[in-house]
Amino acid sequence: MHPGSRVSAVYLCRAPVDFRKQIDGLAALVEQELIMNPFADALYVFVNRQRTKMKILYWHRNGFCLWQKRLEQQRFAWPTADNAATLSLTLQELEWLLEGFDLWANKPHKTLNYQAVS
Repeated sequence: MHPGSRVSAVYLCRAPVDFRKQIDGLAALVEQELIMNPFADALYVFVNRQRTKMKILYWHRNGFCLWQKRLEQQRFAWPTADNAATLSLTLQELEWLLEGFDLWANKPHKTLNYQAVS
């Protein structure tokens, strides 16, 4: 996000968030509801209920940074609800998500288990 910032993890908050929340509210959500450290070298990714807006919170050296993207016509792909409050992504997967790819619709080829060649 910020040139020179170190990112060791990306966490998606699965549940939609009230987008009136800003830095303090999102940092408190990370700490109290997600039970994570908002000061870690990580990006915390949030989406609104309509999935048209995304916010990314992170700590950079001496303060929080908040990045936001708003889609004008489409929606962000988002994982279905699960027992886990967060989902871990790689930076490459986050980039794909921001570009509009649905990471959860792509399925790999089926695994074939043969017993013999002929």
